[in-house]
Amino acid sequence: MTEAPSMALDVNLVRAALTRFIREQIAEAGRRRAVLGLSGGLDSAVVCYLAAEALGPDQVLALTMPYATSAPESLADALSVVSATGVRHEHFEVTPLVQPLIDRYPTMDRRRRGNAMARARMTVLYDQSEAFGGLVVGTSNKTETLLGYSTVHGDSACALAPIADLYKTQVRQLARRLGVPAAIIDKAPSADLWPGQTDEADLGLSYDEADAILLLLLEERQSPAEVIARGFAEAKVQRVCDLCRRSYFKRRLPPVAAVSTCCVGRDIAPGTVPPHMDDQ
Repeated sequence: MTEAPSMALDVNLVRAALTRFIREQIAEAGRRRAVLGLSGGLDSAVVCYLAAEALGPDQVLALTMPYATSAPESLADALSVVSATGVRHEHFEVTPLVQPLIDRYPTMDRRRRGNAMARARMTVLYDQSEAFGGLVVGTSNKTETLLGYSTVHGDSACALAPIADLYKTQVRQLARRLGVPAAIIDKAPSADLWPGQTDEADLGLSYDEADAILLLLLEERQSPAEVIARGFAEAKVQRVCDLCRRSYFKRRLPPVAAVSTCCVGRDIAPGTVPPHMDDQ
């Protein structure tokens, strides 16, 4: 019998922490506004609710950016979030941006097409962040980040990532407290990259399974053998380990070849200013 760890979340505490995080990170950058992509899925819905609560709905711009094959119900779900939160909304079809590349390479497989869509959407988001004067808020969760289920310079690109330390099952818990519509919470997670596509089919296991395995491996520091001994299928534990290893490059800044005495990433921590430069 599988012995699953508890994924219970103190939703009130996390809700307060994440709204404060959004407010503080945006203020630190000298901004008051946020921009995000709204897909109609769970993660972007939760981030939209949090951003509206943190900044006020008039300070949040949500963009719906479907491709020609995107499911109509995804747009309907996204618009229900716009209506519920009262945030500003822009609709931008990315098909004209993506199609010339797809037409140029007719043998392009689904993965490449999906990556092209994700990067086109991020181009639109960053353009609108400049126009709106807000920071791009990421919508990736911890499970996706650890398993590499994201596109580099696509949906992984953002200025802040409020739910990137929440497993997918924990995002669901928070969604219920925030009042996200049940239709969004209960539907099969999908990046909506092609008809019938689902996250769990791509990953080869359910989010519940992936989250439980990741929690044991990371939070409880158990070895793969110990996780298997808890009743989890060896193939699924190995799948999680393989995905984490193979996607490591997505979770780090590009390595810099050190040829000086003061190298970014070695002598200067990324995202910081050397202390002596702050001396007044």
